[in-house]
Amino acid sequence: MGHLSAMFKLARSLSMKKSKNFCGDGDNVGGGGGGREAAKAMEKEAKKNELILRSSGCMNVAGSKNLASLFSKRGEKGVNQDCFIVWEEFGCQEDMTFCGVFDGHGPWGHFVSKKVRESLPSHLLCNWQEALAAAESSSDDYLLDEIDLGSDKNLQRFNMWKHCYLKACAAVDQELEQHRKIDSFYSGTTALTIVRQGELLYVANVGDSRAVLATTSEDGNLMPVQLTVDFKPSLPQEAKRIVECKGRVFCLDDEPGVQRVWLPDEESPGLAMSRAFGDHCIKDFGLISVPEVTQRRISGKDQFLIMATDGVWDVVSNQEAVQIVSAVADRSKAAKCLVKAAMKAWRRRRRGIAMDDISAVCLFLHSPPPPAFATKIG
Repeated sequence: MGHLSAMFKLARSLSMKKSKNFCGDGDNVGGGGGGREAAKAMEKEAKKNELILRSSGCMNVAGSKNLASLFSKRGEKGVNQDCFIVWEEFGCQEDMTFCGVFDGHGPWGHFVSKKVRESLPSHLLCNWQEALAAAESSSDDYLLDEIDLGSDKNLQRFNMWKHCYLKACAAVDQELEQHRKIDSFYSGTTALTIVRQGELLYVANVGDSRAVLATTSEDGNLMPVQLTVDFKPSLPQEAKRIVECKGRVFCLDDEPGVQRVWLPDEESPGLAMSRAFGDHCIKDFGLISVPEVTQRRISGKDQFLIMATDGVWDVVSNQEAVQIVSAVADRSKAAKCLVKAAMKAWRRRRRGIAMDDISAVCLFLHSPPPPAFATKIG
């Protein structure tokens, strides 16, 4: 499993409890349990050590290969419903980083996005602890069978993370539905998250935010590699699922080309994405919170990762985004420069349309080379 000894010790200290008790009672997804308590304790310690950033700025932990630049700008539709997070040394692992961007919508969208940002990392970490404990304990074959690890070590690790993500997203969405203070019936959020573990990226996407990797091509130029699918109802497989569940997909007369999701007998909610947390009014009619989980091995040619809400991608192409970020001399300002460029593009390309909230996380994957010093001789 690689560099996981600290988590094995944690798993032992929590007595290797069975699944429903390790992360809380299955009938009470917000309940305690040793795993959730341990995850929350790790989060508290990470905050204390300034390893978590949830506002515009820069995260550059000593000894880390990563440098993360974050920036968000409120649009012209009211309160900023975007939010993000970067958590270095995720799970007390020096080689692990968690990043996420969340794009809320609806009357309570800003509360929903922040709640998912708060809950998803701890649920994921709890599930990961449980999976590691099961992988080490021969007596806990129930989880190994459920995960179907396979024979290849990379496949094992991927399947483990995928299983953890699927469980975490289901629990978070159920938690939202049962929340007494947040009304997510007509409000929701997208969630694009990435775990970097050593030289591997695990990407989980719910909604239409996007992750783009900047990598060096054979001719030496930077090129974009899109790591995620924009889950919109215009995608045939998404529309098929929605229609089969009795939901409807169509464009409004004043928005030709913009497919939206509607209830069977009402002109609402009109969602522009086909996957989201919350929006429980339409969860029985084809909207899902199931993430697409993928992985990618980082190579020396891969330079940086851009994670952004659709406020960026609606007006900036993948190639343009990579060019903008690569041209920034100060890496800590990369996200701000990208967001500012997107704001200009909105005014230029979408005149008369209210600008969306615009948020980005730029994660540089390698430490910068040391500066060159000129030595004067003679």
